[in-house]
Amino acid sequence: MRSNIGIWWLLSGFFALMAIVYTVWNIVANPTVPWPQAIEWAGSTALAFGIFMSAMVAFYIQLVHKGQHGTALPEDRDDADIDDGDAELGEFSPWSWWPLVLAGSAAIAIVGLATAHFLLPLALGLFVVAIVGWVYEYYRGYFAR
Repeated sequence: MRSNIGIWWLLSGFFALMAIVYTVWNIVANPTVPWPQAIEWAGSTALAFGIFMSAMVAFYIQLVHKGQHGTALPEDRDDADIDDGDAELGEFSPWSWWPLVLAGSAAIAIVGLATAHFLLPLALGLFVVAIVGWVYEYYRGYFAR
């Protein structure tokens, strides 16, 4: 985490340096024009936003690291296993057909929006059936608990 913080602060400094170089270069390249008109404002503004956005990410990561009281993530430890960084994903049913029905209802709704609006109530009804079936699939049938 500390290396990420350093990389983001370094990126913020790089954007600051490039913003200064870009702005000065535009002023030097156009000596006959007054300096506010010589600056190419779109590029200078984009680089300034790059400074602020990378500094915002660096500051956020720094606050998170401080909130964790400096504990190292599994990616930062040399003795960590691959499984140490895995989060709990939940329980999924490999035999469930309800996600396919749900995707079918979404496809019918998109086709209904694009071509025939009379398909929208059909898609909505199929969507409700798919959601109810998916939520309650463990409460009935062979896999009831």
